[in-house]
Amino acid sequence: MSLVRSLTLADAALPRAGALSDALLIVGASLVTALAAQLAVPVPWSPVPITGQTFAVLLSGAVLGARRATLAQALYLAEGALGLPVFAAGAAGAATFAGPTAGYLLAFPLAAALTGTLAERGWDRRFLTTLAAMLLGSTVIFALGLAVLATFLPAGRLLAAGLYPFIPGDLVKAALSALAFPAAWRWARLGGSRRYR
Repeated sequence: MSLVRSLTLADAALPRAGALSDALLIVGASLVTALAAQLAVPVPWSPVPITGQTFAVLLSGAVLGARRATLAQALYLAEGALGLPVFAAGAAGAATFAGPTAGYLLAFPLAAALTGTLAERGWDRRFLTTLAAMLLGSTVIFALGLAVLATFLPAGRLLAAGLYPFIPGDLVKAALSALAFPAAWRWARLGGSRRYR
């Protein structure tokens, strides 16, 4: 039985990639997420900073596809849990997963899987579908993030602390992705699908 799925940009760039290439892509994506996490801007009225993490998470899904991106984000979380300073502003340790930002972090593999699945179905080839894929991935992060944050903040402060400050940046990042991915596919002159067994 065969499964037909669209190429991702990683597949297009490395058409003969094997297990070693996949492993390097996974590790690389986890490190990119860690670097993006260091771009952290505190929000004075919120325990959740504005970071580059979510952009890296969604990009990993769109570039690598669901399986590799999910593994990359799971690796990223494991790195932080083991004490590496990969979370926002150099935070680390398993205690982070008991804090107010835990839901956002735990959503990363899910969001990467979603954007990766949509990319594998060709959603990264056109502006509107790329935009939708990125916004759907962000929705997953916000949904789980707010669910956990709600246990730390009163309901009246929840959206102001965990959602509203992040919407403008997410819209800009989604729009940039929606411009970049179709352009990358046009540049690569790749389309169609590849068959995997």
